Amino acid sequence: MNPSNPPPFDLSAWTASQLHTVEAALTRWVACPETSPAPAGLGDAMRYAVLDGGKRLRPLLVLAACEAVGGQPDAALRAACAVELIHAYSLVHDDMPCMDNDVLRRGKPTVHVKFGEAQALLAGDALQALAFELLTAEDSTVSAATQAVLCRMLAQAAGSRGMAGGQAIDLASVGKPISSAQLHEMHRLKTGALLQASVMMGAACGSPTAEGQQSLRDYGAAIGLAFQVVDDVLDVVADSGTLGKTAGKDAAQDKPTFVSLMGLRASQNYAQELLSQSQASLRAGGLNNTAALQALADMLVNRGF
Repeated sequence: MNPSNPPPFDLSAWTASQLHTVEAALTRWVACPETSPAPAGLGDAMRYAVLDGGKRLRPLLVLAACEAVGGQPDAALRAACAVELIHAYSLVHDDMPCMDNDVLRRGKPTVHVKFGEAQALLAGDALQALAFELLTAEDSTVSAATQAVLCRMLAQAAGSRGMAGGQAIDLASVGKPISSAQLHEMHRLKTGALLQASVMMGAACGSPTAEGQQSLRDYGAAIGLAFQVVDDVLDVVADSGTLGKTAGKDAAQDKPTFVSLMGLRASQNYAQELLSQSQASLRAGGLNNTAALQALADMLVNRGF
């Protein structure tokens, strides 16, 4: 084969390999009955919230970004699992009656429906704590400096200046008109912060140039917003069986969305614009191995369309 014309990147094969590693690690680390049991049924709720469901987009972004910078795989795997635990905990809490009051997630009953509200609250708390424990494991070969950087990135993305802050804005905006700028800010925090952090945590497992870091930061910002735009579109055009969660929920709860603000067709076009921005960002960074990141962005935006 001509080396100047390499074969096209096989996202399915790459994803299958990465997911095998991630799933094995999550199974081993999340309240495993043999190695790290949790009392009084808490472990069952934790494992139910994390295992056997989910696309694992955030872990895949961590691993793909690590590849792009030639980073340390062991650090990236721990970061990938930690991000997924934060994501899982956020879903457990978001689905509870005091938040979105949803009964379906990843095609099965939500954690509070299955285990009760108190156990769901504790499971979310425990998953959040476990995420940071994974990043600072005593037996890890990851340097203390890298551990600290990863913890700080994840905490910022999950806290008041990230996911939790965005959720607070979301709850305060129900039934109220908001501007395009306000909607963008809400989703930059609620959804985009953790997706962008996934990319940057993968980058932190290596030593990218300043140009490469900025490239990945811009890429993460674009796909973080694109993910939410597509999510809003799918809430309108897909059914619950396809989504694995309750369809039409945003409109039923009178929540502001990109579709309600821009319209369906404009939202679909906007998602494609953000995809183009993400790809342009990668090209500008001088990185050597961005095939997985490019393919993940395309999959993310075009899922369900």
